[in-house]
Amino acid sequence: MGCGTKEPKITQLCLAAIQRLMSHEVVSEAAAGNIINMLWQLMENSLEELKLLQTVLVLLTTNTVVHDEALSKAIVLCFRLHFTKDNITNNTAAATVRQVVTVVFERVVAEDERYKDAVDQPAAVQGNSNRRSVSTLKPCAKDAYMLFQDLCQLVNADAPYWLVGMTEMTRTFGLELLESVLNDFPQVFLQHQEFSFLLKERVCPLVIKLFSPNIKFRQGSTTSSSPAPVEKPYFPICMRLLRVVSVLIKQFYSLLVTECEIFLSLLVKFLDADKPQWLRAVAVESIHRLCVQPQLLRSFCQSYDMKQHSTKVFRDIVNALGSFIQSLFLVPSTGNTSATPNQTGSNASGNTGSAQTNPGVLGMGGGATVLPAFEYRGTWIPILNVTVQGSAKATYLEMLDKVEPPTIPEGYAMSVAFHCLLDLVRGITTMIEGELGEAETVIQTTTEATSLPAQSSEQDLLSVSDQSEKELVSRAVWEEMVNACWCGLLAALSLLLDASTDEAATENILKAELTMAALCGRLGLVTSRDAFITAICKGSLPPHYALTVLNSTTAALSSKSYSIQGQNVQMISPSSESHQQVVAVGQPLALQPQGTVMLTSKNIQCMRTLLNLAHFHGAVLGTSWQLVLATLQHLVWILGLKPSVGGALKPGRAVEGPSTVLTTAVMTDLPSISSMISKLFENSQYLDDVSLHHLINALCSLSLEAMDMAYGNNKEPSLFAVAKLLETGLVNMRRIEILWRPLTGHLLEVCQHPNSRMREWGAEALTSLIKAGLTFKHDPPLSQNQRLQLLLLNPLKELSNISHPDIRIKQLECVLQILQSQGDSLGPGWPLVLGVMGAIQSDQGESLIRTAFQCLQLVVTDFLPTMPCTCLQIVVEVAGSFGLHNQELNISLTSIGLLWNISDYFFQRGEIIEKELNKEEAVLQKQAEEKGVLLNRPFHPASPFDCLWLCLYAKLGELCVDPRPAVRKSAGQTLFSTIGAHGTLLQHSTWHTVIWKVLFHLLDRVRESSTTADKEKIESGGGNILIHHSRDTAEKQWAETWVLTLAGVARIFNTRRYLLQPLGDFSQAWDVLLDHIQSAALSKNNEVSLAALKSFQEILQIVSPVRESEKPETPPAINVSVPLVVGTTTATSLGRSFMRTDSIGERIGIYNGSEPPVITDEIEDLNLWWAAWNSWYRIGSESTRPPITCDKLTFIPSQPFLTALIQIFPALYQHIKTGFSMDDLQKLGVILHGAVSVPISSDASPFILPSYTEAVLTSLQEAVLTALDVLQKAICVGSEGMQIMYPAIFDQLLAFVEFSCKPPQYGQLETKHIANAKYNQAEWVALNYVPFAERSLEVVVDLYQKTACHKAVVTEKVLQNIIKTLRIPLSLKYSCPSESTWKLAVSSLLKVLSIGLPVARQHASSGKFDSMWPELANTFEDFLFTKSTPPDNLSIQEFQKNESIDVEVVQLISTEILPYANFIPKEFVGQIMTMLNKGSIHSQSSSFTEAEIDIRMREEFSKVCFETLLQFSFSNKVTTPQEGYISRMALSVLLKRSQDVLHRYIEDERLSGKCPLPRQQVTEIIFVLKAVSTLIDSLKKTQPENVDSSTWAQVIALYPTLVECITCSSSEVCSALKEALVPFKDFMHPPAAKVQNGES
Repeated sequence: MGCGTKEPKITQLCLAAIQRLMSHEVVSEAAAGNIINMLWQLMENSLEELKLLQTVLVLLTTNTVVHDEALSKAIVLCFRLHFTKDNITNNTAAATVRQVVTVVFERVVAEDERYKDAVDQPAAVQGNSNRRSVSTLKPCAKDAYMLFQDLCQLVNADAPYWLVGMTEMTRTFGLELLESVLNDFPQVFLQHQEFSFLLKERVCPLVIKLFSPNIKFRQGSTTSSSPAPVEKPYFPICMRLLRVVSVLIKQFYSLLVTECEIFLSLLVKFLDADKPQWLRAVAVESIHRLCVQPQLLRSFCQSYDMKQHSTKVFRDIVNALGSFIQSLFLVPSTGNTSATPNQTGSNASGNTGSAQTNPGVLGMGGGATVLPAFEYRGTWIPILNVTVQGSAKATYLEMLDKVEPPTIPEGYAMSVAFHCLLDLVRGITTMIEGELGEAETVIQTTTEATSLPAQSSEQDLLSVSDQSEKELVSRAVWEEMVNACWCGLLAALSLLLDASTDEAATENILKAELTMAALCGRLGLVTSRDAFITAICKGSLPPHYALTVLNSTTAALSSKSYSIQGQNVQMISPSSESHQQVVAVGQPLALQPQGTVMLTSKNIQCMRTLLNLAHFHGAVLGTSWQLVLATLQHLVWILGLKPSVGGALKPGRAVEGPSTVLTTAVMTDLPSISSMISKLFENSQYLDDVSLHHLINALCSLSLEAMDMAYGNNKEPSLFAVAKLLETGLVNMRRIEILWRPLTGHLLEVCQHPNSRMREWGAEALTSLIKAGLTFKHDPPLSQNQRLQLLLLNPLKELSNISHPDIRIKQLECVLQILQSQGDSLGPGWPLVLGVMGAIQSDQGESLIRTAFQCLQLVVTDFLPTMPCTCLQIVVEVAGSFGLHNQELNISLTSIGLLWNISDYFFQRGEIIEKELNKEEAVLQKQAEEKGVLLNRPFHPASPFDCLWLCLYAKLGELCVDPRPAVRKSAGQTLFSTIGAHGTLLQHSTWHTVIWKVLFHLLDRVRESSTTADKEKIESGGGNILIHHSRDTAEKQWAETWVLTLAGVARIFNTRRYLLQPLGDFSQAWDVLLDHIQSAALSKNNEVSLAALKSFQEILQIVSPVRESEKPETPPAINVSVPLVVGTTTATSLGRSFMRTDSIGERIGIYNGSEPPVITDEIEDLNLWWAAWNSWYRIGSESTRPPITCDKLTFIPSQPFLTALIQIFPALYQHIKTGFSMDDLQKLGVILHGAVSVPISSDASPFILPSYTEAVLTSLQEAVLTALDVLQKAICVGSEGMQIMYPAIFDQLLAFVEFSCKPPQYGQLETKHIANAKYNQAEWVALNYVPFAERSLEVVVDLYQKTACHKAVVTEKVLQNIIKTLRIPLSLKYSCPSESTWKLAVSSLLKVLSIGLPVARQHASSGKFDSMWPELANTFEDFLFTKSTPPDNLSIQEFQKNESIDVEVVQLISTEILPYANFIPKEFVGQIMTMLNKGSIHSQSSSFTEAEIDIRMREEFSKVCFETLLQFSFSNKVTTPQEGYISRMALSVLLKRSQDVLHRYIEDERLSGKCPLPRQQVTEIIFVLKAVSTLIDSLKKTQPENVDSSTWAQVIALYPTLVECITCSSSEVCSALKEALVPFKDFMHPPAAKVQNGES
C-alpha cells in the first residue's frame, strides 16, 4: 500500500519494512506474488530502483516462496532495471541479475540434495525435442530450466518463453550469464537430462552461429573480392564466446564430444596468421587454458585422435601452436613496431656486423639486449612474463569491459604460446609418468604375489592378465598422445631453442625437450625419443657442425614432413647467426679440421641438459646413447678435455692446431662438466642389463669411429669412448660378466690400432679393467668362480696376438702387477698368465723380453708352490723359451738358472707334485675315455711326474744347441747336473726316454752343428770383448759344446749304469754312444777328439757288479755262488740311497732265492766290450792312417789324443783278453805303429819334445810300450793258445827298434828335424825316436830272456829277426843318429846271443835256425868292420872304449861260438875265421894323425882276433877233422897274407927311391910285422903237436922276406922289423930229435 503511494519517502520505508518481514521469513507465496507485482509497479515508474533491486534480492534469497511466474517477473524486473539510463542502476541491476540467476540455480542444487535419497524418477526419454516437456522437473529445477532456455533465446535474439516482459537485451550480457551458469553449476546440467538437452540443442548451435564472422573473416582480403560483405569479428562477443567455449569444453566435454570437436577446430583456425592479432591472442589464451588440463587433453586424444574417422584434434592443437610460433617469426606481425627503434637497431647491427668481424664480442652490441627475448632471422620478439607456470591466467579473455579490440603488446602471443607448449609438456609428462608409475607398482606387487619368475628389466608390462586390459588401453592412449604431439612440439621447441636469447627460457625449452625425450623413452617410442635427443644434441654443438649421427637422424625426420591441415611444419634448421656469448673456441673433431669452432653459453647449457638426460634417464635411452655420447665426445673434444687415470676427463691442451681458447666462465665450469660426465658413467651401475648393453654398444661404435678417423695419421685421436668404456667397466664390476666380452673385445681392437696414443689408451683401459676385475670382491669370490676368473684373464692372453711393443709392455706390466697383488690366488688362471710371458718373441726388443722375464723370475721364486701342478710344465716351457731368446745373453743364462731352480723345486716337492699330477691324470684319462680319444700329451706313456722331468730335460736339451756358446755351455752343465742330481726320482722305464729322446737326440744335434759350423774367424765378441784364440771361430765354440755334451752323456752312462743296463736295449744305446764317441774322436778338432777319448775312458772304467766276481779263466756262463754276488752288488752301490727300488735291489732279492741264478749279464757284457774294442779300433785306424795328400791344412792328430787313445787299450784289453786273437793283435800293431809315426806340429813341439839330447820318452811312446807290456804279461799267464802271439809282439817291438836309425814316414808328409823347425810356422817335426827305440830294444831283450825257449819264439825265428834288426844300427855304427844306439845294440846283441845261441844249438838239427847263422855272421862283419868312420872329434879315451866293445864281441865269438863249432854250419865258421883273420891283420882306420897312429891301430883288437884265431888254430881239443881244418885254414890265410904285404912293401920301397911311402902302407907293414911277431909268440905257446909242420914251414919261409925289408928307410918299420926278427932266433936251434910230420 505504502509503496503504491509512489511517494519516495514512504516507498523507502515500506520497502525497508517489507525487507525486514522477508528476512524473518513471514511472507507467504501469495504475499510474495503481491510484493513482486508492487515492485513491478515501482519499476515501471522508475522509483527507488536500487531499493527495488535490493528487495527482490532479499525476497529471492531468504526463501523459496517465489517461483514460476512470480520468479520470472522478478527476474524480468531486474533485467529491465539493468537497461535504464542510470549507470549505477545499470551496474547494480546487472549484479542483481547475476545473483538472482545464481540463486535460481542454487535452489536446484538444494532441491536435488533434498530429494537425493528419494527414489529416482524414471528417466526422461532422451532425444525429446519438445522444449516445453519439463513436466518431469521439480519446481526449482523447472524455474532454472525456463530461465536458462530464455537466456539462450535472448542471446540468439529470439523472444523469451518464460521471461515475459523483456524489453531489450545485449548479447554480451547474455553470454556472460550463460558462462557464469555453466561455469558455476555444471552438475545441474550433468545430472538433469533436460538441461543437457538444452546444452546440446540450444547453447552449442548458438555458439557456432555466433562464431561465424570470426571464421569467415580473413585479414587483409579486400571486400570487393567477396560477393557479400563479410561481417567483421566483434571483439567483446568473440572474447565472450571463447570463454563460453572454454567452459563448455572444460565442464561438459563428455556430453558434447562432437560439438567440442568443432569448437576445438575453430580455436585452431583462429590461430591462423590471417586472423586479426587480437583474435589470435585470445585464441592462444583459450588454448592455454586447455593445455593446463592434461586429463582433458587425454580425453581429446582418446575421443578424436584415436578414433578412425575423426579429426586428429589433439595433434592439430599442438601443430597449430607450432605453426603459430613459426608464423610469428616468419611474418613480421603488425604492431611489432612498439619495440623501441633503438633496440631493434642495435640488435640488427649487432648481429650482422660483429658476426663476421669478431666472434668474441658477438651479441654484446649496446647492452640493450638485456630483455629476455627470442630472436630469429632478424625478427626480435621479447618474452613477457605472462603467467605463472602451470596456471592459465589470461589477460585478454578477462577484458570484459573493452568493446574495441585492444592492442596486443609485442611478444605477448609468443609468450603465451611458449607457455602453452611448456605447460602442455609438463602436464602430459607428469600425468603419464604418474600413471605409468602406478601401473608399474601394481604390476610389481601382483608379480610378486603370483611369484612369477621375474623377467629381466625389459619385463613386459602386460604380463599379468587382470591388469592387462586396463593397462593396454591406457598404454595405447599414452602412446597416441605422445605420437600426436611430438612432431609439433619438437618443431616449435627447436625453433624456440634456436631463437632463445634468455637463459631461463632456454632452460625451460631444454627441460621440455628432456622430459619429452625421457617420456618417449619410457614408452619405447624410439623415433620420437631420438628426435628430441637429436634436438638437444644439435643445440649443444656449434651451428652446422658436421656430425653424421645427428644429420642422418634429422634427415630421417624431415623426410616425413608433418602436415597440419594442409600446411607443412618444417623442421627449422638452426640459424647460423646466434646472438649468444661465445664462451669457448676449439677444434672440431674431424679428419681434416677446418679452422676452429665456437661454443656459446647456450651450447654449454644444452650440454648440461644432455648430461642430465643421460644421467637420470639413461635406462630409457637405448640406442639413443649413440647420439648422446657422440655429441658429448665432440663437445669434450672442442673443450679440450682429455682422459686421465681411470677414464675421468681432465682439461688438457690440444696437441695440434690453434689451442683451445676457453673463457673463464667455462674454465670454472669445466670441472663440474667433467665430473657430471664421470657421474653419468658411474650411474651406469644403476642401469638394467639391457640399457647397459646399449650404453656399451654406443661407446664401442663411437670408439670405432674415432679409430677410423685416427687411421693413417698420427694426430691426437679422440679417446673419449675408450676412457668411458673403462669407467663404465670399472663401476659395473659386480656384473662384469654380462659386459666383459663386448667391452674387452672392442678394447682389444683398439689395442691393435696403428695410432700409438689410441693403442696406449686401449691397453691402459684393458689392463686397468683386468686388474680391477681381479681385485674386486666378487660374490661368489673368484676362487670359487673359475669361469669368471678365466674370463677376466682371457683378454690379457689375447693381447699376445698384437705385435706392437708398447702394448706388450703394458700387458707385461699388468701381468707383473697381477702377480704381485694376486699371485697367490690365480689358480686356474696360471696357464693364461704364463702363456702371456711365453708369447714374447725374440724379435720383440730387449725391454719387452726383460719385463716378461722379470715376471717369470717372480713366478719361479715366489709362486711355484701356489700354482696347480699341471702348470709346472708350462713354467718349464716358458723358462726354456727365454733361454732361446737371442736378444739378451744375460736373460738366457739366467733363465737356465731358473730351470735349475725349478728342477730343484720338483725334487724337493716330488711326492706332492706326483700325487697331484696323478690325480689330474686320472681325471683326464677318464674324460678321454668318455670321448673315446687317446690321451695326448708329450712323452706319454711315462708317468705324469716323469713327463714333467722329461719336458725340463728336453727344454735344456734345446738350449744346449743354442747358437750362443755361453748359453750352450750353461745349459749343458745344468742338464747334466739335473739328470745327475735328480735322475734317481725317475721311474725305471723313463730312463729309456731320457737316453733316446733327450741325450742321444741332443748328441745328434750337437754333432751335426759342430760338423757344419763355420770356420771363419770371429773378430770380436761384440763390443770390445776379446775372444781367446781357442774360441775364435764358430767351429771352435761348437767344439766346446760337443765336448761338454759327450762328457755329460758318458758320465750318466757311467754313474747310472746300474739303472740303464736292465733296460732292454742297453746294447743298442751302448752302440750309439760308442758311435758318438767315435765320430767325436775322429772329428778334425783336437779338443773334441781328446775329450771323446776321455769319455771313452770314462765309460770303460765301469766295472759291472758281476764282473768283479769273475776270474779271467772262468768260462762266461757259469753259476757263481750266491754270497759273492750279493757282496759285490752291495759294494758297487756305495751306500747310494735309492729313491726307488731299481734293478740292483731287485737283483739282490732274486739272489736270496733258493736257486743260484744263471748270470746272463756276462755274455751281454762281453758284447759291450767287443763293441767298445771295435770302436777303439776304428778310431785308432782312422786317426793314425797317414793322409793321402799333404798340404798346409792336413789334419794331424795331436800327441795327447794319441796318448789317450793308446792308454785306453790296457783297460779295454782287460775285458776282452779271453777272445783276443792274432787278428786283433795285428790290428793293434797297425794302430800302435801308426800312432808312434805321427809327427808333431812345430808350435806344440816345445811342450812335448824333450830337448834332443835328453833320452826321455814322450807319453805316447810310454803308452805304446805299456800297451805291449800289458799284452805280454797277459800272454805270459795266458793259455797255450796265447803264446803264439809272442812273435808278433817281438815284430812290433823290433819295428820300433828300427826307428832309432830310420824314423818312420807319415804318409807323404815332410817332416823336419827338430833343430831346423821354426816354432812359429805350421811345420811338422819328427820326434826323437832314439829313446823310444832303445827302450823298445831293452824290452825285446827282457822279453827274449824270458821267452827264448818258447816254441812259438823258436819256430817264428824271433832270434833271427832280432839279429836282423840289430844289424841296422850295428852296421851304421858311427852313422847312427845317436851314439848310444849302437852301443846299446851291441850290448843287447851280446845278451840275446848269450841266451839264444844255446837254444839255437839245441835246435840245430831241426834246421829252424839255419837262416840265422849267415845273418849273424853278416852282423858281426858289418859291425866289426864298419864302413862308417868315427867322427873326427872322437877323443883317444872314447876310441879306446869303443875298441874294448869290439874286443867284447870277439871274446863272445871265442867263448860262445867257436867252442861249439861242431853244432854250427861250416860256412858260418869259415866266415868267422875269415873275419878274425881280417881283424888280426888289417883293420886300422885310414885317417889318423901321426901322433895317434899307434893307438888308433886297434892293436888291442887285432891282438884279440889274432889270439882267437891262433887259439882255435892250435887248439889241442881237435875232436873233428873239421876243426883242425879251420885252424890250418886260418893260419895259412894269415901267413899268406903277411907274405903278400911284405912283398908289396919291398916292391914299393924300392921303386919309391927317396920318397917316403904313403902313411897307410907304412902303417900296414908295421902292423904285419907286429902280427908276425905275435904269431910266432903264439905258436911257441901252443903245444907243438897242435902245430902243423907246414905251418912252421910257412913261418920260416917268411924269414927271407923280412930280411929284405932291412933296407927300408922308415925308422918305425925298422924297429918293428927288429921285433919281428928277434923271435926267429929260436929257429936257429935245431929242433928236438923227435920231429913229427905236419900231417900226423
